[in-house]
Amino acid sequence: MAQRAIELILMRQLASSLAQPILLLDADGDLLFFNEPAEALVGRRFDDVGEIRRGEWAMLFKPSEEDGTPVKREDLPLLIAIDRQEPAHRNYWIQGLDGVRRKLESTAFPLVGQSGECLGAVGLFWEID
Repeated sequence: MAQRAIELILMRQLASSLAQPILLLDADGDLLFFNEPAEALVGRRFDDVGEIRRGEWAMLFKPSEEDGTPVKREDLPLLIAIDRQEPAHRNYWIQGLDGVRRKLESTAFPLVGQSGECLGAVGLFWEID
């Protein structure tokens, strides 16, 4: 990660060693990283996708309700964590980059540095059968 806060670097390192699917955003809401377990949900390897800008990742994954109604961006847990600096939890559907539609449970929380500055957010995901 080029010129990132140490907390983001350490969070990426931690996510890399966990079995829980994890996504990491920066303070602008850009997707910086997802770990290997998240690749199964995303539908592609991070090395093949790379970083994704805020406005692009929500469009790529098409978050929706069970009936197909799109979830508003401001209601996505990761964006709540960034924009409001609050933890958030929600169930919703995404379409992976492999074309497979998956039901997810997601919890996100902001990463706040010791100075009180929001550095980014972490999203934890579970696929629901």
